Amino acid sequence: MSSKLGVVKKVVFSILIFLYFAFALSMTMLLLNYNDYGVTEIGDTSMIILKEKVSSNEYKQGDLVLVESAELKDLKVSDMVFTYRADSRGNVHIDFGKVGEVYKEEDAISLENGNTYSMEFVAGKPSKVYHNVGKYLSIIESQWGFLFIILVPCFLLFIYQVYALIVEIKYGGEEE
Repeated sequence: MSSKLGVVKKVVFSILIFLYFAFALSMTMLLLNYNDYGVTEIGDTSMIILKEKVSSNEYKQGDLVLVESAELKDLKVSDMVFTYRADSRGNVHIDFGKVGEVYKEEDAISLENGNTYSMEFVAGKPSKVYHNVGKYLSIIESQWGFLFIILVPCFLLFIYQVYALIVEIKYGGEEE
């Protein structure tokens, strides 16, 4: 009876370890795909997390918005776009709004609020919104979150495996 329980325990433990490492690998891939503005960008899609309070009915603080990149020729007046804005300290903020005008000669757009952005700072058009997912993703992608959720458990698992190896070498394997 106890050998069956041991097998079940090993299978469940193996499944949990596999799921954890799949999670850790996917989070690492998201971090490795940061663009110059600190936003995960995979192909033509940016994963924008709204970290600041916003005054919008469509979006709220903590939302994860998938934004498809757009070229100037594809933008029209009243299209919703997300843009990057750097402050005086070099911190990047995410702005969004409706396109007010398109300046083809300058390769720029202006939003309805009057702010003008070069196309270099335009993230693109929103395609999908996941409400409140950004809160959790921002915690995991933060330096401390990644340290305590990904790296520390991996280190502890590594130490446990080294300990198990030492015990195996010192005392030998299980005898049947």
